[in-house]
Amino acid sequence: MVSVASLSASLQQRVSAALAAAVPSAAAADPLLRRSDRADFQANGVLGLAKRQKTNPQALAAEVVAALPEGGSDAADGGSADDGLIAAVEVSGPGFLNITVADAAITRNLAARAADDRLGVPVKEHPGTTVVDYAQPNVAKEMHVGHLRSSVIGDAIVKILEFGGEQVVRRHHIGDWGTQFGMLVQYLIEHPHELDHSEDEGDTGEASMSRLDRLYKASGALFRSDEEFKERARRRVVDLQAGDPETVALWQRFVDESKIYFDSVYRKLDIEIREQDIVGESGYNDMLVETCDLLEKSGVAVWSNGALCVFFDDIKGKDGEPVPLIVRKTDGGFGYAATDLSAIRNRTGDLHADTLLYVVDVRQSLHFRMVFETARRAGWLTDGVTARHLPFGTLLGKDGKPFKTRAGESVRLEDLLDEAVQRATAVVREKGEKIGLTEEEITANGTQVGIGAVKYADLSTSLGRDYVFDLDRMVSLNGDTSVYIQYAYARTRSIFRKAAEGQRAVAHPELALEPAERALGLHLDAFGDTLAEVAEVYEPHRLASYLFQLASLFTTFYEQCPVLTAAGGPAQVENRLFLCDLTARTLHHGLGLLGIRTPERL
Repeated sequence: MVSVASLSASLQQRVSAALAAAVPSAAAADPLLRRSDRADFQANGVLGLAKRQKTNPQALAAEVVAALPEGGSDAADGGSADDGLIAAVEVSGPGFLNITVADAAITRNLAARAADDRLGVPVKEHPGTTVVDYAQPNVAKEMHVGHLRSSVIGDAIVKILEFGGEQVVRRHHIGDWGTQFGMLVQYLIEHPHELDHSEDEGDTGEASMSRLDRLYKASGALFRSDEEFKERARRRVVDLQAGDPETVALWQRFVDESKIYFDSVYRKLDIEIREQDIVGESGYNDMLVETCDLLEKSGVAVWSNGALCVFFDDIKGKDGEPVPLIVRKTDGGFGYAATDLSAIRNRTGDLHADTLLYVVDVRQSLHFRMVFETARRAGWLTDGVTARHLPFGTLLGKDGKPFKTRAGESVRLEDLLDEAVQRATAVVREKGEKIGLTEEEITANGTQVGIGAVKYADLSTSLGRDYVFDLDRMVSLNGDTSVYIQYAYARTRSIFRKAAEGQRAVAHPELALEPAERALGLHLDAFGDTLAEVAEVYEPHRLASYLFQLASLFTTFYEQCPVLTAAGGPAQVENRLFLCDLTARTLHHGLGLLGIRTPERL
């Protein structure tokens, strides 16, 4: 593994040193370096420094420029690695520094990235342990569109953090506990063959959900209409909570049957859900009483109207009365708060996590705010632990309202995914038949494009925003879609298939770069910086935006810079093939971190 400093990081270091040389007392001054449309980069830090020093900003900018090495020897000729980094610097306006990077420096940096399997992206020097709580379906219930965002966002965050070297513990906090299981278990006792597998059904997810759905509806109808069954179901809840072996064994059948269904949906969504990562609500049952006792004894929680509650000075209802976090209910049962607080105890005390992330929709914001504050008061969340709720917005229909069926019901997640694959397959077929794709390739690519389209639409939207689910737009070859990015990747592979024998991808730092080559190269060099930023703020849409811009810059390069017929001769062909290859690898890595596949031909 080779860690490659980005051109931006190298320039940041150089300009900081020049600022310190001009004003020795400003050794820690930030040069405020950013990309610019007036040059490759612009440094705006001189203005603030001049104001603090009460000096003329243009004069100070001239001193900083004088301290910056311009041009210099090439590293290949024995100079330092930074020599030759800067091609030109000019002072603009009231003291901005417009900096142009040398063509050779761009190509050299890209060559160093290309030599590494990780494209020069470093791993964290001091990685921590992060628990990511995501993908939380409910046992015995169908998954609907509401389960999409937590699953897709959480999976991307896990992949990005792990790529950066973080120790990640995945947690799928499935809904596998509650009073409804008394009803379900009692019905199964009285109808013992309802969950039996027939030979023709097997262990398919669709068959499992069909059995569960049939049983759930039948038991619910009986619960509502038969008072004697309702009473038996309630007693069964008590047996379940008391750990009665027969009741627990039947409850486990519901959990196992649901996992067959969950697994089938997540395979379709191309997300890995491992058995050891599934720790549902029931996983913390043994801790609930102790959690409540600890909160009560420490005075963090108090009894109010028969319930164990935690109160907050700044959280009140519309009537001005305090809104408590209820840890234990008046009937002696435990609410979500007790489970979530016990999970925090486990994740910090047993798993030794220093970061807890919860990928849960925005409607739970107040709940997590109260849970985190309670855990801090109790000492389970210390100053050394970060706990963050990553709230996401709602999936909307084209009418701007929450995405529902025409009958007003939640859309089944499997139906949504199947339709996305069907639409994408039609798009792939239209173009694929022209380039000779086989039926097998069309089917495989249609699946990768369809699932990728759903994921990208979600991940390209900033977490807190709602977004409209529009399949026509999602599978379009034009615009900010995963299909556009996948097509850019496929185009790079097509170039190599057409290359003649002997035409290779080789970096040539001695060659001047065309504007489209420079723009593509500078953006390729920013891949590692983008990943570091995403891992710090937990916002996958920044990576999606980077990849869309990369695909756009490659399209411009492809249109303006002939690759296999470059006028500059074999060296220029090799250099442009090199840019194509690094673009392909960056797109492949980046989309992979978002959980999206890259078909070789489209």
